[in-house]
Amino acid sequence: MRMTSACLALLLVFQLSPLLSASPLPAAPPGARQLAPGVLLVPGRFVAGTPPDGNSLIFQGSDGLVLFDTGRHREHAERLLAAAAVTGLPPRAVVNSHWHLDHVGGNLLVRERYPRVEVYASGAIHGALRGFLAQYRASLTDQVARAQDPGAAQALRDEIALIDAGPRLGPTHEVKASGPLALAGRPLELHLETFAVTAGDVWLLDPASGVLAAGDLVTLPVPLLDTACPARWQAALDHLATVPFRQLVPGHGEPMNHAGFDAYRSAFRDLLACAASARGKDACIDGWLRDAGSLVPPEDVTLARQALGYYVAAVLRGDPAKRAKLCSPPG
Repeated sequence: MRMTSACLALLLVFQLSPLLSASPLPAAPPGARQLAPGVLLVPGRFVAGTPPDGNSLIFQGSDGLVLFDTGRHREHAERLLAAAAVTGLPPRAVVNSHWHLDHVGGNLLVRERYPRVEVYASGAIHGALRGFLAQYRASLTDQVARAQDPGAAQALRDEIALIDAGPRLGPTHEVKASGPLALAGRPLELHLETFAVTAGDVWLLDPASGVLAAGDLVTLPVPLLDTACPARWQAALDHLATVPFRQLVPGHGEPMNHAGFDAYRSAFRDLLACAASARGKDACIDGWLRDAGSLVPPEDVTLARQALGYYVAAVLRGDPAKRAKLCSPPG
């Protein structure tokens, strides 16, 4: 089967005053973890045989909640909204890191339950709907026609339905530049990286807690390179390295401190250097696992090897014209 969806490789191989008035939750609700006062993590999930959900975050403001990424499946979005309900405050805003379906799919349920919610994201989804997602939809349609298992066919149709939702996945407010922004009464910083993981990636810093929501600028057990410009992604990681965060929440995987992120950034740089050299593919995979160290859990090592085998061969050493197209606006 051809790799067509972001994160599909994994599937196939396996300032402070408004905050200070917000009371910390006595305990994290089921399906969520409290990272800091007023900050909840709803972890994404990867279940064998289904596409993944990315990590989601809830930031509690004096006037409501800010949701960062909403997952792909309805089950994830339900967990996110159930965790939000424990606060007794309504979601006022959603910030989407990027347009991959495992980060924006839950927007549909959030908007269904909270029609007045405001969505902040880059405008890159518009180009994706005409390009990458349109091609992915065509591939899904072909797979539905060949599917023998009714359950598998329905999962493919669910993906098609997400793509067909089109504008309902996208922003009401396009993030076009980096800067501070108070949402739901909580002072935050939104930052835009262009042509890194996608044509437009938004990361969020919560100055009060020191939590940095990175989206897919950081992913584990490996970088997910399907729609990425590797060199620009490296530059975006260099930007993140200058931020004095306390915890960085990746798009997939466990939160990390600054030392963990420094190891990730170094491993990413060395992976690109290895792929650009004459060294064998296995040497590049071994180097990533060595450099990333404990960031890759032992149970994910086989998955990481298989995914990187694809990414090194098909992406980092793939068609240079395709990489160049992902690194700049259409001309």
